[in-house]
Amino acid sequence: MTAVPARAAVFAASLLLAAAPVAAGCFDPAAPGVNWRRCYHDGGNLTDVDLTGAMLRDATFQRADLSGADLTSADAYRGKFVSARMVGAVLDGARLIEADFTRANLVGASFRSADLRLAKLVKADLTGADLTGARLRRTDFRDATLGGATWIDGKRVCSAGSIGQCN
Repeated sequence: MTAVPARAAVFAASLLLAAAPVAAGCFDPAAPGVNWRRCYHDGGNLTDVDLTGAMLRDATFQRADLSGADLTSADAYRGKFVSARMVGAVLDGARLIEADFTRANLVGASFRSADLRLAKLVKADLTGADLTGARLRRTDFRDATLGGATWIDGKRVCSAGSIGQCN
């Protein structure tokens, strides 16, 4: 009599496990296509990592060092890069809608064809960054340093001293 309820319980548990969403591998090593959705990498050293096509939605990289990292075509919707160091990082074609780069060091970073709609780049340093083809609708550049940055048309280079807008 007890074998039937036990088998039913095991079967029910297996159905629940099969229907559960797969969790992000927050401790998986940095690699192209890695799923770090909702993961915390605050303060981490991720210099020169290859995160091409990675799933970084709602992930946080506050005060992390991503200098030289390749985030080409990554999906970092609502990603948090507050005070991150991203010198020379490549974010070409990345989905960065509502991402927060407040006070981030983005010197020489490339955002070619990136989607930065509604992103926050408040007080970010974008000196020499490349924004060619980037989507910038309602992007917040308040107090951001833009001197030497290539603007979205790929032709205009922001003058030295450009703060908050490309002059």
